[in-house]
Amino acid sequence: MTAENFARPKEYAKTKVAEFWDAASCGETLYLPTLTREGYEEQARQRYALEPFIVEFAEFDRWRGKSVFEIGVGLGADHQRFAEEGARLTGIDLTPRAIDHVRRRFEALGLTSDLSVSDAEDLPFPDGTFDLVYCYGVIHHTPNTAAAAQEILRVLKPGGEFRVMIYHRRSLVGLMLWLRYGLATGHPFTTMTEIYARHLESPGTKAFTQAEAVNLFSLAEDVSTHVVLTHGDLLESSAGQRHRGAVLNIARAVWPRWLLRRIARGWGLFLFVTGRKRA
Repeated sequence: MTAENFARPKEYAKTKVAEFWDAASCGETLYLPTLTREGYEEQARQRYALEPFIVEFAEFDRWRGKSVFEIGVGLGADHQRFAEEGARLTGIDLTPRAIDHVRRRFEALGLTSDLSVSDAEDLPFPDGTFDLVYCYGVIHHTPNTAAAAQEILRVLKPGGEFRVMIYHRRSLVGLMLWLRYGLATGHPFTTMTEIYARHLESPGTKAFTQAEAVNLFSLAEDVSTHVVLTHGDLLESSAGQRHRGAVLNIARAVWPRWLLRRIARGWGLFLFVTGRKRA
């Protein structure tokens, strides 16, 4: 890190996040076979097969004719669903790669959205612009998640809704990462903050308790949270873009999914947060 980067740690951290995701958008190397209409359709099929709860969470069909803003469009599967249901769409991502993917996807499917590269901590929109802000697995990557949450509320219309997924601190994924990178390396006192920041996805990734998630949106009303046990917690899929190896393959073969579904429902990686801007 240069002297300038020491002086501007948040800017440096955000650059590292952007570099990580611009190398490959989330799910690109795992679930996108070709950069064609058929490839994007296959990516969507796999996404909703692995995470069927997205449909209930997003309620895509509720937003026909409404202004919907997605922070972190990724490969664009959810953005596509909003468009197909008739929402008036705006989307941003920190990386040009993701925006290029979604533009290519929408051109292939004949859909439209106002897409741009932008920063969740400093949104280029006036106060009170959108009926819904949707953000799935994104703001836990930005250095100042609280600032991103404030921006979400700022750009919502009074009474507008937000639907946000962030990572849950007490998860089976987190436990596995601690066993691998904490206990197994002789560092059992490594904090979960360090574990997530160093080993989950992009540098600095965070995870939150439900109370912390509510606090992020303390100026909103009707805030609620719930935790979902994911395919990652149950080792039913690839373990992200960073993790491979024989140990993981062995764990996947012996992982007691039937038992974990019964006793570890509160230990999911995905923490869903919903609420609305005060009218």
